[in-house]
Amino acid sequence: MRFFHATPEATYQFAKRYAHYKDFYIRHNGLIFSKLGFGTFKKEPYKEENYTFNYQEALKEAIRCGINVIDTAINYRYQQSEREIGEVLRELFETGELKREELIICSKGGFIPLDFPFPENPYTWIDENILQKELATPDEIELDQHCMSPAFLEDSLNRSLENLHVKTLDIYFLHNPETQLTTIGYEAFLEKLEGIFTLFETMVKCGKIKAYGIAVWNALTYEASNPEYISIEDVYDVACRVGGANHHFKYLQLPFNIAKTNAYSVANQKMSDGCMYTPLHVAHKLGLGVISSSSLLQMNLFQKPFKPEVGYVLDKEMILKSDVDLALQFVRSTRGIITSLFSSSKPEHVTCNVSIASINAIKSTQYHLLYQLEKSHDV
Repeated sequence: MRFFHATPEATYQFAKRYAHYKDFYIRHNGLIFSKLGFGTFKKEPYKEENYTFNYQEALKEAIRCGINVIDTAINYRYQQSEREIGEVLRELFETGELKREELIICSKGGFIPLDFPFPENPYTWIDENILQKELATPDEIELDQHCMSPAFLEDSLNRSLENLHVKTLDIYFLHNPETQLTTIGYEAFLEKLEGIFTLFETMVKCGKIKAYGIAVWNALTYEASNPEYISIEDVYDVACRVGGANHHFKYLQLPFNIAKTNAYSVANQKMSDGCMYTPLHVAHKLGLGVISSSSLLQMNLFQKPFKPEVGYVLDKEMILKSDVDLALQFVRSTRGIITSLFSSSKPEHVTCNVSIASINAIKSTQYHLLYQLEKSHDV
């Protein structure tokens, strides 16, 4: 039988080719994930400079360096990121260099993607591609940029599959659902989530996705009093109501880096046992895999050099050569995260980034020293 998604055996065989790497692969939900994943987000997508480069050669280098997790979203660079990934995948699959089953491919739906080149009138694009097709009503579109109607999300998923030249996504994320929280309110949000998860479970049965999750910015790390706060357990309970014990809500994606550590360090999530836990602890208790985004904070981590103490704690073997290496070593060593995403359009930068695989992840005792440095603003 021909598979069109990642499989335990194929992801294991992929990782075996890099047996010289240290602490670079982890098993979750039966699959083997590389601890670093290749992301394709680029801020300020309207800037022309975001279309004078592409990710194709960098992505090829990432895969050849042992990365098997690819993360994107339909709205990244107005669908260009997905399409560039799709061209790379088609080439590598057709030449036999790579099998589809070896890769864990993730995308997201929720933001209105528009299209490249940027439409002369984006409102006309929305009218023609969403409203006239009855994928959503005007009041289901927030700020002219975000929509969570099931029909719109199904259309977005189908577009993503076409862009990526694959038949199945391994993980499909509902993208920043907190965007609509302040408008519709929390209880209405959970009700809307039931319809969305019902769609996602149907898409699993159709073979278009294998698992799903939510990808957020601060929604899982805010205090409960914040209007954009989301309880992980509430979302999990929705999945259980919709899909039963065998539901396919399996993943969370949230930002985490050496300067933004709340997911690991702040107990903001209250569970039904009355106790407070960190988001990573909740994910562990519920069996959810966590993929962290913004590992380098869009390079904002490096406005000033890290203190020498940070390098000493993260790199006692004295192999890592840059603060970028140290930042990736930090996220890669975090317990409770299966993959940390980074992005680069330059193959040589990818090669440097993956160099951390040549040394061990840092031990827990060393890792926690970093939080003392962070508290004293020494990072």
